[in-house]
Amino acid sequence: ICSRAGLYCFLAPDRPSAGIISSYNDMQTIQTDRIQASLPSPTFDLARPDAKVFSRPEKWRAYYELTKPGITKMVVLSASAGYYLAIPESAATYFSSPQHIFHAFLAVIGTTLVSSGSCALNHYIEKDVDRSMKRTNRRPIPSGKIVPAEALIFGTFLSTIGLLMLAFVNIPTLILAAVTLVTYIAVYTPLKRITSLSTLVGAVPGALPAMGGWVAVSGAVDVQAWVLFLILFFWQIPHFLALSWMYRDDYAAGGFPMLACTDTSGVILARQILLYIAFLLPVTLMMTVLHETGTVYFVGSLVACGIFLFHGVRFMRAVSAVHARKVLLSSYFFLMGVIILMFADKI
Repeated sequence: ICSRAGLYCFLAPDRPSAGIISSYNDMQTIQTDRIQASLPSPTFDLARPDAKVFSRPEKWRAYYELTKPGITKMVVLSASAGYYLAIPESAATYFSSPQHIFHAFLAVIGTTLVSSGSCALNHYIEKDVDRSMKRTNRRPIPSGKIVPAEALIFGTFLSTIGLLMLAFVNIPTLILAAVTLVTYIAVYTPLKRITSLSTLVGAVPGALPAMGGWVAVSGAVDVQAWVLFLILFFWQIPHFLALSWMYRDDYAAGGFPMLACTDTSGVILARQILLYIAFLLPVTLMMTVLHETGTVYFVGSLVACGIFLFHGVRFMRAVSAVHARKVLLSSYFFLMGVIILMFADKI
C-alpha cells in the first residue's frame, strides 16, 4: 500500500465508499476496510501524537497539586491563628453571632483561595525550570497532566475570587493579601534565579497571612500583627535553608543560586540557621509578654524552640542531609506546636 493511500485513509477513516485511490495509472484498487484495519485508532490526537490521556480523577488531583497543599495549609493555619488571637472576647461569645461566623468564613476561604491561586501561578511561571529538576519534574505541568494555559486561568481565577472575598472582610486585609500575591509571583519567583537573597524576600509573602489574620479582626496593623509576622518570617529562613541543603544538587541543576549551592561546606548555611532560630525565640515569647497568650504557651514555645535549636546545633557540628532533614522536621514541630498553643492558651 503506497504512502498516499495510507495518508488518505488516515485523514478520512470513516469514508463509507471503498473507492479507488489513484495516484498513478498502475495503482491497484484498495479496499477501504483493509486499510482501516491497519490504521491507528480514530481517537489518535493529530495535534499531539505522543500525548497521554489522563482520567478525570487524575486531572482533579493535578489541579489540587497546583495549589501546593502543604504551603496553603501552612498559610491557612497561620492566618487562622492570627484571626483567633485577635478576637477581643471569648471565642464562644464571638462566634455566637452569625455575622462573625460569616466574617471568619470570608477571611479563611479568601486567604485559602489567594494562596492556592498564587501557588498555581508559580507553577505556571516555573514550568520550564520544573522540568529540569528531579524533585519537580512530576508536577502537573511538566508531567503533562495540566496544560500551561489551564494553570494560568486556574491560578488567576482563584486569586481573583479570593481577593474579592477579602474585600468584604476589610480593606487592610485585602491590601495585605494583594501584597502577598504580588510579592510572591512578581518579586520572589523571578528573584530565585538571580540571588540567594530571594530566601529573605520569599519569607515576606509567607509571613503576611498571619498578619492578615490578625488584621481581619482588629482592622489595624498593630504590634501584635508585627509579632505574628516576625514569628513566621524568622521560622521560614532555617526551614528553607535546611530544605535547600537536602536538595542542593537539584537546585543547582535548575539554575537556582541558593546558598546551599554556593556554600559547599555548609558552614555559612548552618550559622544562618542558628542565627534565625535565635531571632525566633524572643519574638515567639512576645505573644505572652503582650498578654495575648498564657504561661502554657510561653513554656511550650520555649521547649519547641529549644528542640529546633538543638537540631540546628547538630547540623552545624556535622553538616549532612540527615541532620538537615532533622532540622526540617523540627521546624514543622515548632510551627505546629506554637499554632496549637496559640489556640489552646489564648488569654
